Amino acid sequence: MTHALIIGGGIAGATTALSLDKAGISSTVYEAYPVGADDAGAFLVLFHNGLEALRTIGAHQAVLGVSFPAERVEMMAHTGDSMGERPVSGGGAAGGAGVLGPRTLRRATLYRALHDEAARRGVTIEHGKRLVTADTASDGRVSAHFADGTRAEGDLLVGADGLHSVTRTLIDPHAPAPRHTGQITVCGYAPRVAPEAAPAPGTYRMIQGKRAFLGCTMAPGGEVWWFANTPGGALDREQLSTAQPRQDARWRDHVHSLFAADASPAADIVRASAEGTVATNAYDLSRTPVWSRHSMVLIGDAAHAAAPNAAQGASMAIEDSVVLAKCLRDLPTVAEAFARFESLRRERVEAVVARSARLNDRVVPRPAARQEGRPRREDSGSDWLLGYRIDWDAPVTPATA
Repeated sequence: MTHALIIGGGIAGATTALSLDKAGISSTVYEAYPVGADDAGAFLVLFHNGLEALRTIGAHQAVLGVSFPAERVEMMAHTGDSMGERPVSGGGAAGGAGVLGPRTLRRATLYRALHDEAARRGVTIEHGKRLVTADTASDGRVSAHFADGTRAEGDLLVGADGLHSVTRTLIDPHAPAPRHTGQITVCGYAPRVAPEAAPAPGTYRMIQGKRAFLGCTMAPGGEVWWFANTPGGALDREQLSTAQPRQDARWRDHVHSLFAADASPAADIVRASAEGTVATNAYDLSRTPVWSRHSMVLIGDAAHAAAPNAAQGASMAIEDSVVLAKCLRDLPTVAEAFARFESLRRERVEAVVARSARLNDRVVPRPAARQEGRPRREDSGSDWLLGYRIDWDAPVTPATA
């Protein structure tokens, strides 16, 4: 049986293991961290396309049970005036009967749900395995070498090691580095928000402040989960830290100050937050010229990273994993599978990166020239994005067919 080495145990890595398992391909996941990722306290949204991809491999129930829905989006100005409300695109009647999503959950919760499902299916996940280098033998077998001195061999290696991927530089030493978008994303949790300030249940309220942007929704039990896209340059780990109460309070105070002069409820929501604030740099990676070499391939943020504004990073990684598994299942060689995977995915994911960059520019204005060369889809519709479905039973044909 073909065996894959999956580098990275985050969302992309765990879902790749599940997808390969469904395709009849065994794998071992090698996670650099002793436990979860360092931004595990943040939360995310899985939209319809990501959840439908999970349903394709039978992994959606593990997520539905630990997440909560939202059916509507309300836009609000810095004045506190509502700019209208609409159903979430791609869901309900627009998405058709039985369409999943969107669902909100903490990143750590998604991480654990996917790992538990992988373990239930017999996938081995090894922690504390930081990739140092890898090489491919003449027969196509690949060897991965880790910082602890151990090594592993397999028939292929999947680089699901995220934004600062080691695999990306092994495949192409000249690969471009991620670009900081000029934005810091801060997530927080407010357990006691005044009713007049809280969003209605089942609603994502998006507040366009004069100095920053805040989105929020109400979790079961009444806690308001919020994120703020704030302007700011790249910070190191210590500067981003919220591990101590004073650091947590420093970030809450900073975000509060960005909304304090507005008449919207954003400042009140931030002020009501308890401990647990998380601050992260926002990066994107618009185009990675080389996705694969020999028996190694990139997926997820390692190949294409979008700014968080479109909330599609996790869903794109999940889609990648399912499509890659289908290609490996149906095509005769690893090289053909990798080439077909790239041809099926590149245009879509680069369009998502471009869309996220345009949304980011509403928070952090940038010269228009930086958009050159990126695929563009019309912002007026989202069917191409949220309506994407993968037919597991449809065979993958070679690119020349």
